[in-house]
Amino acid sequence: MGKTNILDAIYYLSMCKSYLNSMDRQNIKFDQAFFSIHGQWMLDGHESNVVCAVKSGAKKVVKKNKVSYEKLSDHIGLFPVVFISPYDGDLIADGSETRRKWMDGIISQIDKGYLEDLIAYQRVLEQRNALLKQLASGNGTADSLEVWNHSLTQYGKRIHERRQTFIEEFTPIFDRNYKEIGTENEGIEIQYKSDFQKGDFIALLEQNERRDLIFQYTTVGAHKDDLLFNLNGNPVKKYGSQGQQKSFILALRLAQYHYLHSHSGKKPVLLLDDIFDKLDHSRVQKIIDLVSNEVFGQVIITDTEKTRLEELLVNRVSDFRIFELPLTATP
Repeated sequence: MGKTNILDAIYYLSMCKSYLNSMDRQNIKFDQAFFSIHGQWMLDGHESNVVCAVKSGAKKVVKKNKVSYEKLSDHIGLFPVVFISPYDGDLIADGSETRRKWMDGIISQIDKGYLEDLIAYQRVLEQRNALLKQLASGNGTADSLEVWNHSLTQYGKRIHERRQTFIEEFTPIFDRNYKEIGTENEGIEIQYKSDFQKGDFIALLEQNERRDLIFQYTTVGAHKDDLLFNLNGNPVKKYGSQGQQKSFILALRLAQYHYLHSHSGKKPVLLLDDIFDKLDHSRVQKIIDLVSNEVFGQVIITDTEKTRLEELLVNRVSDFRIFELPLTATP
């Protein structure tokens, strides 16, 4: 039907990338050369027309009011969004990269300097990895790693410090939200794990140089950071029930909304995709009750059953509209 694609298009117009697939070219429809998304954001009484276009073999173009961005990072954070999806369980089930991207996506919307450090760190990391491959094939000298070690440390240290601050600020917000939808006597914890917590990072890089040469990539650094989600002192991934894991994820997402709101002064658009798909009716009711108060701004919900959604909203939300996609709709 294309319901999720509508929400993903909104996410694209905010974050300059897809929520579901970060590979832009893979989002182009089969047998087509490009895609283009057009939307209007209304903020503080001012309308902004935003266009995001991707063409095979060409650079992605994002425009606001017909002016192209030289750096996409200049757009990130102008129109914040929070996406709640049936696939959010990946935050618990998947590896560390998924949790880092989630954390980075939040911080980047409110801290331009952090986003620039992330981009710079990634470039240095790619250069160091390329050099490791050259060294492994017998080209160059190990001394040339030194300049990349210092740059990686410089950017990585700032990234680590900002992530640490984020966790310290975010955890109390998460705790409050979990208590609203979970069980109050459950002990919850988000633990930040980083190589920069081990002391001198330059020394750590040097200690792992032989290992890096064997694997031909950098095995320590901010790109290996992780978040550990614990419940009653144990990993929620292994010991949390399905209900506890769902409550944990919902609390993370709602805390994400409140964090962005408090730090940006803007009410993010909240995107709820097929919330009945993985949640029981009581949890869905609780979500609607929570997001119906004045703290939240625009909320967009997708569902497969109009009557079910209408019954859920009519006694809880004073102002809502329902749009139906025709059966002939295509993604």
